[in-house]
Amino acid sequence: MQQYSQLRAMLAITKGSLKSIFRSPSAVVFSFVFPFVFILVFGFIGDNGGVPVYKIALDKNCDTTNALYDSIKTTNRIKIVRFNNERELHEDLAKGKITGVFNIIKNSTHVPAYTYTLSTTSASNDKWPQFMPLVSGIVNKISNTIYTNRPTYAIPDFEYARDVQQIRQYKTIDFILPGQLGFSLLSSGVFGVAFMFFNLRNTLVLKRFFATPISRTYIVLGEGLARVIFQMLTAIVIILAGRFLFGFTLINGFETLLEMLLLSFIGLIVFMGLGFIVNGLATSDSSIPPFANLLTLPQFLLGGTFFPTDAFPKWLQPISKALPLTHLNTAMRAVAFEGQSLWDVKSEIGILLLWGIVVYAVAIKVFKWE
Repeated sequence: MQQYSQLRAMLAITKGSLKSIFRSPSAVVFSFVFPFVFILVFGFIGDNGGVPVYKIALDKNCDTTNALYDSIKTTNRIKIVRFNNERELHEDLAKGKITGVFNIIKNSTHVPAYTYTLSTTSASNDKWPQFMPLVSGIVNKISNTIYTNRPTYAIPDFEYARDVQQIRQYKTIDFILPGQLGFSLLSSGVFGVAFMFFNLRNTLVLKRFFATPISRTYIVLGEGLARVIFQMLTAIVIILAGRFLFGFTLINGFETLLEMLLLSFIGLIVFMGLGFIVNGLATSDSSIPPFANLLTLPQFLLGGTFFPTDAFPKWLQPISKALPLTHLNTAMRAVAFEGQSLWDVKSEIGILLLWGIVVYAVAIKVFKWE
């Protein structure tokens, strides 16, 4: 008589569950269609959609006691960013993440009162040609307010820093795609697992499983493996579609793809834990969406899916940076565009793993088999 194999039984569950996932319209829509539609929209919009906001750093000797600085500080078209050190500033200049380094110099003569300079690089060729006329418009408004005979309040002195070499153009798709992939993982992990195990319990499938020799651990592993396989396939399609349709940056090619898939796997495991929690708390299928949205919507909105987290108000940024999706998105963008290794994003991975420990500790307490 052949000995019963827990592994073979688990794989049978995985195969059956995987078939049911592919046949589920909701699973395909939330895991693939929604993120892919967003990628298509932002991909076709490119880098010209919406009203651009120009990020600048201030020179350490910049005069901040003047009307030009006050106007730049209050406009919603320009954002002043701070850096901890020169290395970080140099890196963002090279990546084109900021328009340049802005400086305001007080002149010894009365008119013009100031000279302003922008030190920039070839990495920001898509930004500074629009930024300089914007500042010029601000200067004209100040001049018309202060003077009656229309002298100029400040004059430009443009500086092109050729010693800082461009790394590559930072495109909209390079920011959007990792966020949409994270959204796909989050939706699949939470909604997919919650509905899957609730339906298995409600339709007495789990009860039938219990009549067989398979252990409960292998039941969970089998169902979880099916979800992982489906989502990894979805991740590959999303990444490759972004790469070949819109030029998404995979800096080290196949190696970067594998690193993104590993990050996706870690994120999915954490998010599946949230799904187990929702499954344990839900008393009916109608109560699953409220619980799931409570865990997913804040992350979707605040996790850097559509906007950089530093665009949020200062009081909101600590909350944003505490969310697991934020760290997953940050790690994937750093790996894909900046060429950082998994070791370089170890702090992001560590926080995700810490979230996983907490999440599964709670899931074990609230999970229900019957």
